[in-house]
Amino acid sequence: MNILLKLFLFTSAFNILGFYPPVLTAQDNATFTTTSLTPETALKAAQAALNHCREQGYQVAVAVVNRSGNVQVILRDRHAGAHTPDTAAGKAWTAVSFRTNTSELTELAQPGTGINGVRDLPNVVVLGGGMLIEAAGSIIAGIGVSGAPGGESDDACAQAGIDAIEEQIQF
Repeated sequence: MNILLKLFLFTSAFNILGFYPPVLTAQDNATFTTTSLTPETALKAAQAALNHCREQGYQVAVAVVNRSGNVQVILRDRHAGAHTPDTAAGKAWTAVSFRTNTSELTELAQPGTGINGVRDLPNVVVLGGGMLIEAAGSIIAGIGVSGAPGGESDDACAQAGIDAIEEQIQF
């Protein structure tokens, strides 16, 4: 598939999902401030997700990315598959990039739908287990889990990570 077609599908997917770039006016500020997790808070979320999966008997990898998709933390349990760190990071990146939990994106991007082409974009992982971390209505990070038996189990572990830091990130 050529690059122009991929770019068209990518931008079409964003428009279908309701993601439009902001329009700036002359009165708008030239800079903005964002909120990010501290490394300690990202680590706490990852550890809680990993521990929840361990309690269920799953060996997984967990990644936490900032709102821009840059990895802050990756943890891999000793028997998790070699592919799981990259997959977990991809799930977290996909969630923040599309501003949608990957389980929801999996449903939206089924074969035959208008946005199923997003599955072929670089770095996109359309499998359950990638979730947004939000505070005060804003996306501040994403968490991805890979290695549990299915997206629902990965989601449950990711949610445990979010729950572990929820009180700390509310502002």
